[in-house]
Amino acid sequence: MFSIQQLFSKGDRFQELLEAAAQESHESVRLVIELIKSPRNTQNLDDLILARRKEKKISEQISNELVKTFITGLEREDIEALARGIYRIPKAAEKLAERLVMAGHHLDGIDFTKQAEMMTKATNAIYEMVKQLRDMEDMEKMKSFNDRLQLVEAEADKYMNDLLRELYNGKYDALRAMAVRDVYELMEKVVDRCHDAGNIVMQIILKNS
Repeated sequence: MFSIQQLFSKGDRFQELLEAAAQESHESVRLVIELIKSPRNTQNLDDLILARRKEKKISEQISNELVKTFITGLEREDIEALARGIYRIPKAAEKLAERLVMAGHHLDGIDFTKQAEMMTKATNAIYEMVKQLRDMEDMEKMKSFNDRLQLVEAEADKYMNDLLRELYNGKYDALRAMAVRDVYELMEKVVDRCHDAGNIVMQIILKNS
């Protein structure tokens, strides 16, 4: 069986596209965090929508290349699964951005710093894991990225429960509580989507190691 180092050549088109998709996903989350910091700056939302369209185009390119390519470094279903997993990250980020804009002043004064850090860590880990498919030297390095991702996901779940407990204790009025809860849940979904994509990467590596 081929080693993981042999799966992708230096110029492999699918690796290039998967890396580009991961980079756009990373950019989408960066932009949504900028929107959290400056909710009145609609340019951030416009830029995020553009990044989402770029990632969608990359996903379509991967599908088209799979139709035209007879031999691929990875199994076709693995390439499709990873592309689909990465695609869901900016999709979740865009939904979060839309909700932030709709909620408007109901979110004034809410500190989302912790969630922003978690989303950043999660997308950083995914981007590095996808890049490592090109020149993977050992399982330990990839495992360290995946462990980091698993830790962030577990931390996000715990933090979400703590935040919901505050809401249910009547900290905010009903409308504000509903808006804050929706945003919390969408932020957690971004982390969950990264976690799902990370699992796909690890399954690919284990299958081909």
